[in-house]
Amino acid sequence: MQFEELYQPLSEDAKARAKKVKLLICDIDGVFSDGRIYLGNQGEELKAFNTKDGFGIKALINSGFEVAVITGRHSKIVQQRMTSLTIQHIYQGQENKLLAYEELKTKLNLNDEQIAYIGDDGPDMPVMELVGFAVAVNDAHPLIKRLAHYTTQMPGGFGAVRELTDLLMLENNKPLTTKGTSS
Repeated sequence: MQFEELYQPLSEDAKARAKKVKLLICDIDGVFSDGRIYLGNQGEELKAFNTKDGFGIKALINSGFEVAVITGRHSKIVQQRMTSLTIQHIYQGQENKLLAYEELKTKLNLNDEQIAYIGDDGPDMPVMELVGFAVAVNDAHPLIKRLAHYTTQMPGGFGAVRELTDLLMLENNKPLTTKGTSS
């Protein structure tokens, strides 16, 4: 199966970049979620996560890829959801995302071209300028789309992460479904 059959045409450059990826780094707000934050009267914070994205992340991890999240905010909800997806590298409260990015590169012994990053807004720019495969969600800020090597068909919080995990798995000859994977 070809990626283009499921989503949209893929440039040769994007295909070549995807084949080198060993680590996917995701932003949270606007990527894993739709970017909205619900605040309750008692100060509780709520976010919605798409189970399709969750399935894609677990399948990607089960296929041998590393996955990390780097987010500027700190939230118990994010910690709980990312832990449930078996993500090992969770960086919250990162105003300067480059610090976490450099730590991940060193820890995993990777170079820039082996890393993909999916983002949606200004705080993602410094990392997106360095990685080998920069991806913007469909509803990202126009400056982020300009930086991206690929822009998803799906918007943030509505399957954009799953689209990217499918792209990475298909371009690296991995099956899209993994037995025993739940979202």
